[in-house]
Amino acid sequence: MAPVRRLVVDVLKPHDPPLLAFTQRLSELDSVEGASTSLVELDQEVQNVKVTLEGEDLDYDAVEAAVEELSGTVHSVDEVACGDYVVEDRPTPQDG
Repeated sequence: MAPVRRLVVDVLKPHDPPLLAFTQRLSELDSVEGASTSLVELDQEVQNVKVTLEGEDLDYDAVEAAVEELSGTVHSVDEVACGDYVVEDRPTPQDG
């Protein structure tokens, strides 16, 4: 099976741990080489965040388990890039 190189997931998490600690923890997973998170929505109880992870062969199950250990929930997988390299999204005539 082709390795997963990039994974973008929508996560619902409590305010604690803070976004910085949450992202650092995900970046420490064995299969993750880089991690970024963006706050999408905030309310009194939870944060909705977009999590982008990159690596040579990401382990989705480990990512989901880590999110759950941090009291979060993966709502959806919004982007996946697989193969020998990451194909960047580019505009096509159909987009116009």
